[in-house]
Amino acid sequence: MGTATLKQIVVAMVFVVVLFAFEHGRVTGAGECGRASSPDREAMKLAPCMSAAQVATAPVSSGCCAEVQKMGKSPACLCAAMNSNIAKAAGIKPEVAVTIPKRCNLEDRPVGYQCGSYTVP
Repeated sequence: MGTATLKQIVVAMVFVVVLFAFEHGRVTGAGECGRASSPDREAMKLAPCMSAAQVATAPVSSGCCAEVQKMGKSPACLCAAMNSNIAKAAGIKPEVAVTIPKRCNLEDRPVGYQCGSYTVP
């Protein structure tokens, strides 16, 4: 089994454990993503963006762009998801992740939005 495959299995296991915790009420969250969700839960929706959020030259899938467009309606939530514990555990690079809306050619992206130490281009 290659390193990439092992990493994908570990990331998938982390997602499953966190999802299980959410579904059983052990993790609660409110804030940037509202009462019904948390940045970690929203980050799981960005699973199609894994490679694009790690490598700036990786292609961005249509599934990733669709999720980013939905979540981008709340830039604070999108930013929080990109900087969440789940995203960090999955190896997401925030400096690369903030480029995804532009790489998806989203016209209504939050240009200039400050996401932590990074600005959405």
